[in-house]
Amino acid sequence: MKEIYLDDSYLWSFSAKVLQAFENKSILDRTAFYPQSGGQPSDSGVLARDSEIFQVVGAERQGDEIVHIMDRPGLQAGDEISGRIDGDRRYRFMRSHTACHILSAVIFQETGAKITGNQIEQSRSRVDFSLESFDKARMMEYVEKANQIISERRPVSTRTLPRDEALAIPDLHRLAIAVPDRDMIRVVKIEGIDSQACGGTHVRNTAEVGRIKMIKAENKGKANRRVYFSLED
Repeated sequence: MKEIYLDDSYLWSFSAKVLQAFENKSILDRTAFYPQSGGQPSDSGVLARDSEIFQVVGAERQGDEIVHIMDRPGLQAGDEISGRIDGDRRYRFMRSHTACHILSAVIFQETGAKITGNQIEQSRSRVDFSLESFDKARMMEYVEKANQIISERRPVSTRTLPRDEALAIPDLHRLAIAVPDRDMIRVVKIEGIDSQACGGTHVRNTAEVGRIKMIKAENKGKANRRVYFSLED
């Protein structure tokens, strides 16, 4: 299966062929639907067979395949379909995911803290850090530094590298878990601030993110701090 979103997060319409169909689920030969993964929710949208519309309510990864979950059964193997994702929803997630990278990069540079978890939502997002000391005033300073970076209109790019080449990038992986065991690693780069192994969707320029607004910061146990934020247009 070709995962179109890996090459172009802005390609929200596509054509494809149904490889497998079972109950209200289908597997396509290519897709722009992002499957729920890494704290980013799946895309939603529609699959159309001629004039017949199937609402896609979610997508999930099963092994090497992406399974599209629809509101009803009806598609069959061999069907030629056109797909369209909810662009507004996807773009919100692209902006929020890029914001998570920027804020995480700032906090790592300031404190050395790694990411222990994150969750992106439409109205707000959160990032968890392995941070011993906790100062809300300092956290506000980190948010403002992130906003300064956003305002500098830095380019955001993606590329896929051989594993050894990717792992040679300093501080490539700031998650408190291991890099996935794959021969090829997708790297998302924010010019001058961040290069991370990531399979998510992102904007092309930091200016698209908007402005990060911290909602609250919490202690979530020993060496685990959580920051909630929203985005202002």
